[in-house]
Amino acid sequence: MKINCFLPQGEPNQLKETVSSLRSSSLVNEIYVLANNNDGIDIPGVKVVKTAKLWSTDTISKIASLSESDYSLIYTKAAKLQLGTFGLERMYQIATDSSAALVYADHYQVIGGERKNNPLIAYQKGSLRDDFNFGSVLLYKANSLKDAAKSVETTYDYAGLYDLRLKLSQKGEIVHINECLYTEIEEDNRKSGEKLFDYVDPKNRIVQIEMEQACTDHLKKIGAYLEPNFKPVKFAEIDFKYEASVIIPVRNRVRTIADAIESVLLQKTNFKFNLIIIDNYSTDGTTEAIDKFSDERIVHVIPEAHDLGIGGCWNAGVNHPECGKFAIQLDSDDIYADENTLQKIVDAFYEQNCAMVVGTYKLTDIDLNTLPPGIIDHKEWTPENGRNNALRINGLGAPRAFYTPLLREIKVPNTSYGEDYALGLYFSRQYQIGRIYDVLYLCRRWEDNSDASLDTVKMNTYNTYKDRIRSWELDARIQLNKQA
Repeated sequence: MKINCFLPQGEPNQLKETVSSLRSSSLVNEIYVLANNNDGIDIPGVKVVKTAKLWSTDTISKIASLSESDYSLIYTKAAKLQLGTFGLERMYQIATDSSAALVYADHYQVIGGERKNNPLIAYQKGSLRDDFNFGSVLLYKANSLKDAAKSVETTYDYAGLYDLRLKLSQKGEIVHINECLYTEIEEDNRKSGEKLFDYVDPKNRIVQIEMEQACTDHLKKIGAYLEPNFKPVKFAEIDFKYEASVIIPVRNRVRTIADAIESVLLQKTNFKFNLIIIDNYSTDGTTEAIDKFSDERIVHVIPEAHDLGIGGCWNAGVNHPECGKFAIQLDSDDIYADENTLQKIVDAFYEQNCAMVVGTYKLTDIDLNTLPPGIIDHKEWTPENGRNNALRINGLGAPRAFYTPLLREIKVPNTSYGEDYALGLYFSRQYQIGRIYDVLYLCRRWEDNSDASLDTVKMNTYNTYKDRIRSWELDARIQLNKQA
């Protein structure tokens, strides 16, 4: 007895083809279909497992009870699966050689009738996203799966498979195979920029609450959970000429930079503020567009360094002698929602005694027409558990603002992706993150956005970096708890 396989129900003909592909391997023992009825499942030898919700704790428990082989294969898609030649044998070989709790592999995807390579990334301790891409074929060591299922303390309707993975990571290695071992049909053909906000779509809120609970329980088990106890921020210790500075890093945004500048200059506040623009050697007329503004509140900086990413530009702005007490973000593509944004942000620092503030934004196109899912409020960031749930999600929201003395001390990673996320994790380790749920910011999505349409290699690079950030943060929090 080598491998028992578990498949979602799916369309009858596709299911038959998947079963046929699995049976081409002599390693396959039993094949089970996870279904809420028997409709269309008339394949000889295939057994039906009744499930009300596909990846619930109840389903995982049933899979564990039927994992009486050496390994259990879970296929997570309803579309047709085609194993590569000896692909399953290779997964089995790596699984046994490594004694891994779970193995997953690179594969091919058929998108619009065209077959493409789909390389994945290695699993790290910080790979806590519930949407981490394992592909659709997961091979579990059966004993590890059964032990993990027995340790379940909370019953989930949607987070059962995610909870299983977290528990496996506590007890055994999760191994990535850098070989294309099967072909799957990809049905989500949206560009990368269109997928970024799925996890904050209001219709997914119930699912996200369960994922948060599973992740929080995992953090408690590994010693990385932080109680909602925060260091106070003493704002009166340093005097600043300006109460706030808006910081705009920019390179080659001649089409949008004037809109961004105007949205800052229109702000109405009861304090002094300025605008620091870090012009990172633009070549398309952006520099000239900035110079058309004669407002004395504008500080136009062309840095000496030629190796600055967005984070490096932020460091240049924050450490400028004209930077105010609070440094407030505005991307060169975007605009503030109205004339009260800066006032609301600065008020939040004092009212919530926080070192960082995150607002709410609305997605629009370049002409300010609302794009789905519309308002992104990041309700998953709560005062009670936001600092822990931040390790599960891939972003914190916008606009972001920081208490300048602390940001000068911490420094911003000199990257052009993930630098803001790294700061959010670092700040939240010890300080409260303030939240504003009014729409403060219009995030304009257009073809020149840095993450509008990323290829697989670039997406993997970005996701690997964010997982690494989370890994470092987990280590730091575990050490912090040991010192307490």
